[in-house]
This record gives sequence, C-alpha cells and structure tokens, in this order.
Amino acid sequence: MIKAIITDIEGTTSSLSFVKDVLFPYARANLAKFIETNQNEPNVNNLLLETCLENGHSFDIEWLAAQFIAWIDEDQKITSLKALQGMIWEAGYQQGDFKGHVYPDASECLKDWKAKGISLYVYSSGSEQAQKLLFAYTEYGDLTPLFSGYFDTRIGHKRDPESYKNIAEKIGIPAEQLLFLSDIIEELDAAKSVGYKTAEINREELPDFLSDPIRAHNFYDINTAFLKSV
Repeated sequence: MIKAIITDIEGTTSSLSFVKDVLFPYARANLAKFIETNQNEPNVNNLLLETCLENGHSFDIEWLAAQFIAWIDEDQKITSLKALQGMIWEAGYQQGDFKGHVYPDASECLKDWKAKGISLYVYSSGSEQAQKLLFAYTEYGDLTPLFSGYFDTRIGHKRDPESYKNIAEKIGIPAEQLLFLSDIIEELDAAKSVGYKTAEINREELPDFLSDPIRAHNFYDINTAFLKSV
C-alpha cells in the first residue's frame, strides 16, 4: 500500500516550459543587478563568499555574475546557483512578475491524495526554496500546506540510488510503500532499484500501462494504476 508519494516538478507537476522559458530567463536577466544590489545582505554575501572560495577566486562581483550566468547557460545543477536563483525568483513571485505553474490535474490530485491521508513530498533538482516558492504562488493559491517535506540535491543527485535511500530514511517509511513520480527514466530507475514504486509522467504521449515503469499521461492515471483502493 502506498503511504507516501514523492513527486518531481519539471515535466511532472509543472510545465517544463515554465521553468525553461520563464524562471531561467528571469533569473539570468536579473542576476547581475540582484548580486550588486544585495551583495551585503548576510544570506547573499555568505553564498557569494562560499562560491569564490570553492572556485579558488577572490571576491569579485563581475566574475561572480559572469560565472553564475555561465552555469545557467550550461544548465549546471550547482547548489549555490540554485540557491541564488531561488532568491531572485522569490523577489519575482512577490512582485507578481509571474505565478508558479501547476497542471490542473496535479493540483486536484495532490489535494485529493492529501485528504486521503497520503503524505506528499517534493524531490527536485531546484533548491528547496525554489520548490516552496513555486507551490506557494500558483493560480490555485498556496499549495505548500499539502507537502510534508521538500528534497533537493543536498540529499543526493536524482539519478543516484543512494539519494532515494536517504529520502526513505528521512521520511521514515519503507521504500516499498513509497511512490516516486517523474518524467525522467534514469531517475525512476534509481528509485526503483532501492524498492520504490515508480511511474513515468509522460504528458506528450499516450500512456502505456504495460510498460515498465508504468507510464501515466497525467496525475489522474496514477489513481487508476496505484490508488484504486485508497
């Protein structure tokens, strides 16, 4: 029986295009100004100093801005970059520059699963802060009360089976009672290898319930495949 569901964000609860066409360009366009304006704020300053130290570089605002932008262009999954992006996005959400995109079926099913007593978690390569912001500022209102916890790359990389072991231990539920949702096969394979139930969210093609892992066109299909008796 499924006791908890861990969901990815990009391509799963939310559109890939929102992240790629809205969030990433916004962070890139505002990064240099944000660093310059907020460099003396403790959280920002600590992040910038750590980035310089880790890369063997003296404190230099212009170098930092260029390095972070280069990492964005290379789609690097670097923790300091994710944290900085989260800070920039927070300002954008609060200013009403955009809302977090969540598919209607994801919003509805997440609320339904929570009401049925299933614990919900997020595991994404985006920072925990960025995850919370996306779900806090949606057109369906603040969805963060639905979730019992958030995991990012600090728990481990998403294609590493050890990451899913760590999550199961953190949650305190056996892997066999956990369901992981993602649009990336390599992530699903990593989770499955340590005992998770898995489902591929494939919104672009018709689902094939005979495949392994199980494929779902949307969150409604998860009910059909896994949660009939819940």
